Amino acid sequence: EVELQTDGNRSGHLQNGDLVFDPEVNEEVVRRIAAQLAEIGDQFDKEIKARVVNDLVQHFLNENLSGEEITRRMSEAVEGLARAMPSDMEREKAMLVLAMVLTKKVVNTMPSLLRRVFSTTVNYISQQLHNYIVRMVSAVTQ
Repeated sequence: EVELQTDGNRSGHLQNGDLVFDPEVNEEVVRRIAAQLAEIGDQFDKEIKARVVNDLVQHFLNENLSGEEITRRMSEAVEGLARAMPSDMEREKAMLVLAMVLTKKVVNTMPSLLRRVFSTTVNYISQQLHNYIVRMVSAVTQ
C-alpha cells in the first residue's frame, strides 16, 4: 500500500529502530491527482455555505468533544454536502475533495484551529477514504 503524505514527503515507519521508507510513489502521478482534486475543489468551494463552515468551527472550538466525536461531525458534514453534489462524480472522490475544502474553509475562518482540524481531517480520510486513495493511485499508475 502507498500512503499519500500531505507534506509531500514519502511515508515511512520505524522497523527495529531504523527508518524504513515505504515504496516510492511516482511524483508525477501524485501531481496529476492533486491537480485534478484541486480543480474539483475550486468548483466545490463556491457551493459550500458559510453556515456549514460555521457549524464545524463551533464543533472544533468545543474542547469537550472527543476526537472521535469531532471526526463524526466532520463525516456528517462531508456526507451531507456530498448528497448535494453532482451525481456524475464518484462519491468517494467528492467526499475526499469536500473534506479538504471544508478543512481549508474552517482554518481560514479560525486559523487557531489548524492543528485540531488538520488532525481530524487526516483521521477522517484515513478511516473513510484510505482504500479509495489507494485505488485512485493504482489506477493512474497502470
